[in-house]
Amino acid sequence: MIQQDGSPDFAATADPRSGGRRLERGTVNALVVFGLSIALVVASRMISPALGSWSQVLTILTLASFLVVLSFGQGLVILVGGLDLSVPALITLGGVLTTTWAGADAGVLTVPILALVLGVCALVGLVNGIGVVLLKVPPFIMTMATSITVASVALGFTSGTPRGASPAVLLDLMKTSWAGVPVVVFFLVAFAIAGWIVQSHTVFGRQLFAVGTSREAARIAGVPVGRVEMLPYVISAACAGFVGMMLVGYANGATLRMGDSYMLPSIAAVVIGGSSILGGSGSFVGTVGGAILLTTLGTVIAAIGLDQGWRTIIEGSIIILALLALREGFASRIRLRAKRH
Repeated sequence: MIQQDGSPDFAATADPRSGGRRLERGTVNALVVFGLSIALVVASRMISPALGSWSQVLTILTLASFLVVLSFGQGLVILVGGLDLSVPALITLGGVLTTTWAGADAGVLTVPILALVLGVCALVGLVNGIGVVLLKVPPFIMTMATSITVASVALGFTSGTPRGASPAVLLDLMKTSWAGVPVVVFFLVAFAIAGWIVQSHTVFGRQLFAVGTSREAARIAGVPVGRVEMLPYVISAACAGFVGMMLVGYANGATLRMGDSYMLPSIAAVVIGGSSILGGSGSFVGTVGGAILLTTLGTVIAAIGLDQGWRTIIEGSIIILALLALREGFASRIRLRAKRH
């Protein structure tokens, strides 16, 4: 059916009972993930009184802002059944171009230059989308090839040593505070709300869910499947480029490895937040919770001084446990077995 705004009414063709269950599961997933984050912060005070303080919470939210922005784009790609492995290289590209083209002395040209940097990153995302949608290259292969190419271009462009400093606007975003709270935390809240609205309460968002659930059914319903499947790669690339800008503001500089540690967390945050890696289901609120949980975990592990090997083991174990806890029917099976015994 078609709504008054001209968009397909997917809800009209869906089973309302299953839609209610999906909404309930999404809400429960988000609450569970946020609850785990809070429990982890509270438990950290048992390890050291310095942990779990309000200042540490603000630090966690500041660090989580990078992953939240990145996971929004990655989540849209996963929602349509794809995967974007080019985000580390695009983070680096966004950071390198920001310090090189804008730097600290761009003045009134700062905002246009930053917009140009995002446009370049989005263009790379468009290449990903064309390769996946039109050329039928598997997303894993296409985005990995793009990542290698972009990383090589960044290496040649900088001759191995990125130069320049952060524009003042990015320093203000990442370093200043208002009423004792970092400005970036307010940005995080605004971005989370905007991302939730886009993914869950717009025609574009409904189209993403439809394409991820069944491309053929979406095509029959009148959805422009190719365009809808391509746009998430563009958005993901722009988000990655913006994360590179944020990191430049945070560190006042760029490096060629600045995005390396974000690829797997960007996927894990989406999946831990309750999204299906196969596409068709997900909640950005859950993704925000997953990003905060992973950031909290990394902060606590670093604070207690564990080496990288133990960090990886603990992070992997908690991710697996979170995925098991959020699986549909897992809790009900546990209760059923408990009754039998």
